[in-house]
Amino acid sequence: MKRQLKYVCILCYFIFFTKPTVAQSIEKNEITFIKTGKLFDSENGKILTNYVIKIENNKITEVGKNSSIPENVKVIDLTEYTVLPGLIDGHTHLMSLDDFKDKHPMAEKVLFEGDALRVLRGANRAKTWLEAGFTTVRDLGDSGPFLDVALKKAINEGTTIGPRMFVSGPIIISEGGQVPGLLKSQRHVIEDEYTIVKNVDDAINAVRIHVNYGADIIKICANNSPNNTSLTMDEMKAIVKMAHRYNKKVTAHATTDLAVWEAVTAGVDGIEHGYQISDTTLTLMAKKGVALVPTDLTKPLLKKVLDIMDYKEDTDIATKGYKDRYQDRLQRAIKAGVTILTGSDNYIDLKMPQGEAAKNVLIAYEEEGMQPLDILRSSTYLSAKFMGKEDELGSIKEGAFADIIAVKGDIVYDFSSTMFNVVFVMKNGEIYIEKE
Repeated sequence: MKRQLKYVCILCYFIFFTKPTVAQSIEKNEITFIKTGKLFDSENGKILTNYVIKIENNKITEVGKNSSIPENVKVIDLTEYTVLPGLIDGHTHLMSLDDFKDKHPMAEKVLFEGDALRVLRGANRAKTWLEAGFTTVRDLGDSGPFLDVALKKAINEGTTIGPRMFVSGPIIISEGGQVPGLLKSQRHVIEDEYTIVKNVDDAINAVRIHVNYGADIIKICANNSPNNTSLTMDEMKAIVKMAHRYNKKVTAHATTDLAVWEAVTAGVDGIEHGYQISDTTLTLMAKKGVALVPTDLTKPLLKKVLDIMDYKEDTDIATKGYKDRYQDRLQRAIKAGVTILTGSDNYIDLKMPQGEAAKNVLIAYEEEGMQPLDILRSSTYLSAKFMGKEDELGSIKEGAFADIIAVKGDIVYDFSSTMFNVVFVMKNGEIYIEKE
């Protein structure tokens, strides 16, 4: 009885003494106009010129060419720049930062870092993504016991600064997780880091648990490399069926052709990594509408990772080998008609802000022959569409959230330099970066 009264009191407090964030935003009734020089039409992959964007509170309410602007309103002049929808990183791990020199990075996170410190560090990293122009991320595990949900809530309520988050909670995986050499007696160490399933019933209930605790998307491991076990086809099919029942998409870590083929056959919506994929499997992906998120590195970052790992062979030869395989896979996927989404998978300590390191994935795609406007479309409209949010995110159009960035330079002919020259970042109608 006392517990029931406690909950009633808490409920009354929230009803009578707190104001919803939306109501506070509406009361402001702020109107802002943005004048653009070049504007990226992400839905159609085109550059438009001399458009005006009208923003009311946190939403875009009008986009027009040479539209008139009334007097005595706030005007942001971005005519010297290229204006884009906020970027979307489709594969992040905000609660993780591994040093490849450490032989046991998981132990550092799970045993010694602790949940509170881990979320605080994650919040600091999240800010670097926003500063780099990523206004939205999909955070896909390596985040402890739903710490990603906690960080998402903190960002949404304004407690901390960061991009919009769509989160998976712990990765649903087979025995052992992705931690090699774990003794059976120490299995409990990773039980909060992963949701380990043993059978179909476990798999079904895992989805229920994730939905209940606030997951936006379900992440599974079709193969849990570097360990050599995997979920069964029946387990994956059960996960997909239950997730789709709750209107949640399923994306799968899959690095080998067999893992990709099994995940796609089981009905997943997305494949993460896909380092080895045959043409037959790519054709199946295209037929079933399964998206690919290539988590590739640029040549300089590949060399840096090899140096961190104290690679003993010729790093130039190794880098070329990796890049050749990345490029071959990406070009074959594009030719097959597979939807490409952008995702950095940046969890390595590269001695730079993680958001800055993450943006290098866009440059990696350019190195591999993908065209700049196609890369930008993948990192905006197509990524939003994958999440079923194309009317709200990833586009600058009426009704969408005011997630807008601007870059200085020519995105077609000088893509790399331009994308790292962010001069303006707005998320949800609020300005976070505004440079002269």
